[in-house]
Amino acid sequence: MNITVCFSVFLLSTTVVFIREPDTNDTLPLNISSLPRLRDQAPFFQFAGMKFFFIPPLICLLVAAAVIPFILFAIFSSSRARQEPRYLILGSTMLYNLLYLFFYTLLTILNVSNLQLPKNACVLLLFLISQSYCGSLLTAVAMVLDTYIAILWPLRYASIVTLLRTKKLILSIWVFAGLLPAILFLILWATQEPTLCPVEMCSLPVILVMALLGDNAVKLCYVLSLISLFLCFFLITFCYFSLYVKTRQLGIWKGITSRASITFLMHHTVLFLNFCPLLAHVVETLLYSNHRISLETGLWLSLMICNILVVLPKALSPYLYGLRYREITKTLRLLCGRKHPNLRPPAMLS
Repeated sequence: MNITVCFSVFLLSTTVVFIREPDTNDTLPLNISSLPRLRDQAPFFQFAGMKFFFIPPLICLLVAAAVIPFILFAIFSSSRARQEPRYLILGSTMLYNLLYLFFYTLLTILNVSNLQLPKNACVLLLFLISQSYCGSLLTAVAMVLDTYIAILWPLRYASIVTLLRTKKLILSIWVFAGLLPAILFLILWATQEPTLCPVEMCSLPVILVMALLGDNAVKLCYVLSLISLFLCFFLITFCYFSLYVKTRQLGIWKGITSRASITFLMHHTVLFLNFCPLLAHVVETLLYSNHRISLETGLWLSLMICNILVVLPKALSPYLYGLRYREITKTLRLLCGRKHPNLRPPAMLS
């Protein structure tokens, strides 16, 4: 059967890979009227220009890998930094960003290399991508809450945000970030209808495009995921706005070139870059589900969102606010000083 017809049975995440035995007595869980539109796009799915979309994730991975390991080393090699909750949360965020870039770039390279992944391998890779993305978002929320408490309740910060509570929070984030995708995967697998043809692709942009063509369980998981993301970004935005008002009242801002204003601008830049892909994906989904754009256009937009807009803030985050911490930059300077000692000759005594 033509691969473009099999695209009609793409469901979110596990539907792509958990394929049960076909049964000729079953019917597709999708509207048959959508099949002609999918068949018409047969030349597009084989268009070689799509293969160039692996370049942005690869560049972002290299850019992030050039500095994140040094930030992690600066945090965990310093006994003082390991005792600071904010540095532990920052290290967890950097690690999640690096893992997401690595797993997504690996999936993209496998797709453009025409390598067909086994079902279990595809499921594992999709799960790791989902887990690292959720973990990155949750640790970003934890960073904002940590700053929020430090500025609004500075005298109670040490008693509220203790080292033990921070370690428990980070461990909870790692567990919850893996538990939430696992629950969604199990729900989709349990409610999946048998299909008439196997799916031979493991592509996240295609999954996102075809998600709303699934059954009610797929749509429900899809909507709940978007609502959860919006709630996280709303919480982050609320905390940043409150911090802006509070710091302005305290007189911390001493001009546009002050350290407080620059740090605030960097944090909002990262927030804006993280929020844009979500908003763009919602707009693209609404346009495609209402037949305002074609399947070809929807796939192009999904590729641009996943391979450019999503990975860009994760590559820029260590440069925008990771290197802003004095303890980290101090440790990195000491490290560079050891690698490049002063080679000037001693002064001659007269």
